[in-house]
Order: sequence, then C-alpha cells, then structure tokens
Amino acid sequence: MSQPTSEDKIMFMEPLFARAEDFGKTSLELIKLKTVDKTADVASTLISRGSVVLILSMFTIIVNVGIALWLGDILGKSYYGFFCVAAFYGIVGIILYFFAHKWIKKSISESIITQILN
Repeated sequence: MSQPTSEDKIMFMEPLFARAEDFGKTSLELIKLKTVDKTADVASTLISRGSVVLILSMFTIIVNVGIALWLGDILGKSYYGFFCVAAFYGIVGIILYFFAHKWIKKSISESIITQILN
C-alpha cells in the first residue's frame, strides 16, 4: 500500500468541507425560520389579546359611566356617583398593588416565557 498523497487528502477533504458548509447554511436557515415563527406567534397572540382587552375596556367604561350616573341619581348629584365609582377603583387598585402585584407580574412573565419557548 502506498501512502496517500497531499492531493488525495485534499480530494478527500473537499466533500467534507462542502457538507459542513451546507450543514451550517441549513442550520442558520432553520434558526431564522424558528425565530420568524416565534415572533409571528407572539405578535399574533398579543394582537388578539389586545383586541379583546380593548373591547372589554370599552364595555367596562360604559358600564362604569352608567353605574356612576345611577348612583348620582340615588345620591342627589350626578358627580357624587362618579366620586363613588372612582373611590371604588382607588380601593381596588390599592388592594391589588399590595396583595396581588407580585402574583400578576409572575403570571405575565411565565406566560411570555412559555409563549416564547414552546
């Protein structure tokens, strides 16, 4: 048996380098596609949930104006009803801040992480 020459070694290595280059390009393309998929998934989730939140917010505002006017009618002055509704939301906001702030923050963080990693 004769020793392989440097030309034989080069001929052997060329297909190997070509395959490695193809593998690298394919891996990069796969990473790009996965990134686009996750970005589209997160964006579509945010947009769909955002539209639901917008509609529920409009509903809540209209209901709150109605409750404020109704309470104002009962209390004798319409602005008293708005003060009552505002005081209610102030108390709810303080309670949420002190008791549920960490839980809400943790839930949102976990939801975002789950959305990105799945």
